[in-house]
Amino acid sequence: MGYTITEKILARVSGLDHVKAGDEVMAKPDFITAYDFPGYTDVYFKQMKEDFGIERVAEPERIAMFIDHMVPAATPKEEELHIVTRKWCAENNVPLFERKGIGHQVASEVGYAVPGAFVVHFDGHISQLGTFGTLAMGIRRNLLEALVNEKISIKVPHTVRVNLTGTLSKGVLARDVFHHLVREMGPASCRFQVLELGGPGMAQLTTEGLQTITGLAMFTGAVTAIVNPDQARLDYALPRARKKLEPVYSDADADYAKVYEIDLDALEPLIVIPPTPANSRNLSEYLGLELTNGYLGSCASGRLEDLEIAARILQGKQVAPGFQLNVVPTSNEIMVAASRAGYLATLTEAGAFVSAPSCDYCFGRMGAMSANQRAVSTGTLNVRGRMGSPDSEIYLCSAATVAASALEGKIADPRKYL
Repeated sequence: MGYTITEKILARVSGLDHVKAGDEVMAKPDFITAYDFPGYTDVYFKQMKEDFGIERVAEPERIAMFIDHMVPAATPKEEELHIVTRKWCAENNVPLFERKGIGHQVASEVGYAVPGAFVVHFDGHISQLGTFGTLAMGIRRNLLEALVNEKISIKVPHTVRVNLTGTLSKGVLARDVFHHLVREMGPASCRFQVLELGGPGMAQLTTEGLQTITGLAMFTGAVTAIVNPDQARLDYALPRARKKLEPVYSDADADYAKVYEIDLDALEPLIVIPPTPANSRNLSEYLGLELTNGYLGSCASGRLEDLEIAARILQGKQVAPGFQLNVVPTSNEIMVAASRAGYLATLTEAGAFVSAPSCDYCFGRMGAMSANQRAVSTGTLNVRGRMGSPDSEIYLCSAATVAASALEGKIADPRKYL
């Protein structure tokens, strides 16, 4: 019996010839990543010094910090948090990426998405590095273990394999593919396991589209998602890589906990109704529902192809009167590319409010809704209160659906505009 890509990566970082799902190992992450957030990084910094006597980290090149929430700071307290992070990074010679965009995306841009590497973060959306064959896990407060010890204790997870087949039809995006996976497989289908994507249908998905799917993996219950990287993914990741590793791949006879076959031919645009990300529905069932707000952005869906399709739909048109459309590119690199391509000008001319990259719209710090308002969103969550009042509603969907809905002021099918 062969091994999965996950088993091969964890074997290497554990110093073992091989491991199998279920084994308990001590693994040394190649990289430890985090964004500064109250109650997390500020507490870690204090605990490292006061509880473990660590004045300076031993291998600063293994650590990366990002400032992407509360940007720009709106209160002195928020800025004080950033000052603590800047000071700690400077004292420890740890790379800090501030105002570069959302850290999960920036991490791939600045070389932490190394094919074959093991990366940890406290936030599960780091799983999007799996697009490049990187095993990237959100380990929550166990991140402190990674910061104070060379190795962390981990149980090798089982892997659920999803084989994609068929062809995507017009107006069906990666976001629709992911929400279809949740509907078909269930929100706990990959609980405590790795979601591995493959099959001939992968050719239908761009690198950016795969980042959307892998970045949302937690909503299947998965600890992360991973892809056996093709040449396009390697061409992106290897020139940027901060560490030289040999990419690894799952064996043809690898052992999977379960295998799903997903036919892309059958997909149509989907929408996820509140109050949980498990509520995937056909978009056609909710056409005409009145809206007040739209959000296009987040670590899941604010990349160049999302901005391009939204600009194509909104070209020469205007958003509906009274509709608030916030557009937030995922990173500075993406924002610059979108600007050069003219997408941001098109969106702004159509009536969108375009903001610099930040996580703040996704978790309701900016663009907050009041009671009885309703939004379409490419954010990560639609739970009550995520974007302001707990009495507002969030409908998750693709960037194309957000753009079409902005034109009509109600949930709309993007296919008629493409």
